Amino acid sequence: MSEEVAGEHTPDGISDRLFSAERAKAFIDAVVAIAMTLLILPLMDAATSDVAVEKGAAWWFDHHGSQLLSFVLSFVIIAMFWLNHHRLFASVKLVSTGLLWLNIAWLLSIVWLPVATALSGAMKDTDTFVKAVYIGSMIVTCLLTLLLRLYLRAHTSFHGITDVHLRSGIAVDLSMALLFAVALVVAVLFPLLSYWPLFVMLLTGPLQSLLGRMLGVPKASKSR
Repeated sequence: MSEEVAGEHTPDGISDRLFSAERAKAFIDAVVAIAMTLLILPLMDAATSDVAVEKGAAWWFDHHGSQLLSFVLSFVIIAMFWLNHHRLFASVKLVSTGLLWLNIAWLLSIVWLPVATALSGAMKDTDTFVKAVYIGSMIVTCLLTLLLRLYLRAHTSFHGITDVHLRSGIAVDLSMALLFAVALVVAVLFPLLSYWPLFVMLLTGPLQSLLGRMLGVPKASKSR
C-alpha cells in the first residue's frame, strides 16, 4: 500500500516486507469515513419514499424509530472503534504485510456494520437472529482490534508504544468484547428490550479498570 522501507525475518526465515504506515493510516481513515456515511442511506431512502411524503414527518419518525436508534448506535460505535484504532496506530511507524492484512480484516468488519445496521432497522425487534448478526459483528471488530494490539506487542520495532499502554489497550478490547457479549445474550433472551442492552457499554470504563489491574496496568496509565 505504500513505499517499501525495509525487511525483517519471520521465525521461519521468510523475509517480511515493511512499509511506511502513513498511507495505510490514510486508507483506513477513508474507509471508516465511508462506512459511517453509508449508515444514513437506508434512512435517506425511507425519508424520501412516496409513503413518507404522503404521511408526513411525524408519521415517519413514529414508524422508523428502530432504524433511527440503530443508526445512532452504529454511528457512535463505529466512531468508538475508529478512535481506539486511531490511538493505537498514532505511534506506529512501520507496517508489515501481515499487519496490513489484519487491518484489512478489521476494515471488513467495519464495512459490514452498515449492512448489519440496515438489517437490524428493517427487521422486527423480536428477530433474535438479526440481533446476533448485529451485535456479533461488533464482537468480531473488538477481537480483531485485540489481534492488532497483540501483533504490535510482538513487533516492537514497528512503533513507539510502551508495553504498559499496550496492556491497557488489551484491557479495553477485552472489556468491550465481554460487554458486547453480555448485550447480545440479554438482547436474545429478552427480545422486547430491542437494542437497549447495548447501553451496557457504558460500563466499559469500570470493567477496563478491573481488567487493567489484572494485567498489571498502573492506575495512571491510559490506553493508546
